[in-house]
Amino acid sequence: MSSKNTGAVKSVGVKIGIGCIYIFLISVVLLTIYPIVYIIMGSFKDNQELLLGGLNILPKKFVISNYVNAWNLGNFGQYTMNSIFISLSVMIITLLISSMAGYCFDRKDFFMKNFIYGLMIAFMFINVGSISLRPLFELAVKLKLNNSLWGVIFISAGASQAANIFLVRSFMKTIPKELDESARIDGCTFFQIYWKVILPLLKPILATIALLSFRSAWNEYILPLVFTMSNAKLRPLTVGVVSLRNSGDGAAAWNIMFAGSAISIIPIVIIYCLTSKHFMSGLTAGAVKG
Repeated sequence: MSSKNTGAVKSVGVKIGIGCIYIFLISVVLLTIYPIVYIIMGSFKDNQELLLGGLNILPKKFVISNYVNAWNLGNFGQYTMNSIFISLSVMIITLLISSMAGYCFDRKDFFMKNFIYGLMIAFMFINVGSISLRPLFELAVKLKLNNSLWGVIFISAGASQAANIFLVRSFMKTIPKELDESARIDGCTFFQIYWKVILPLLKPILATIALLSFRSAWNEYILPLVFTMSNAKLRPLTVGVVSLRNSGDGAAAWNIMFAGSAISIIPIVIIYCLTSKHFMSGLTAGAVKG
């Protein structure tokens, strides 16, 4: 076979490979966005059309009143404020703890540092799930945090700290230590170096952690359900949206629940738009060294 034919065969093979990659990626995108599109389109259908099902994603008739009913029936104003309070609080606590801990683990030498860090990373891969829910709730009762949203906030903020600290410490390795030495010569303390020098440079990875922690707190369901079971006024949107299903006359009001779900998507989309500039750069930069 001539070199010309060999080159042509390789070119065809490369094109087929690229085509397969595109087909795979397009399939993943479609599988990812289909549930969201289905919920948004379903929020404009009447309940009978949703219960009958079918392959039609587009509604036969757009019913705007689903959103009005969802907002009025579900006390969405209070639910939204509760979700925003929980998510923002978890995000702020997570950013403070992960940034300071990651800075200390990378720049500070202390007794058993590597053992503590390794133990923390090991527990990052263990998910006890609902098994830990009862002891956590009993602990919150002892601390008198079960009648407020702070129990949900503190538990949610502490659940994913290992992964966030790992990201910050990995990102810290890309920051030259000469900056610390220069600041120390200028008279900065260990904390002042963190606050004035390191923290502004952590903006990309902190934007990534902010989005991930906000999303995790916003989508949390089981924990807020348990803590707000006896007080409906403390319910976040995730719990309040599910309760809309029982607002129909006899049949489950899926159309109203879909409308409530569509409303609950808006804040997380806004947060993503505000942090998307640094999201991917922070995530990839934090994985350069480990």
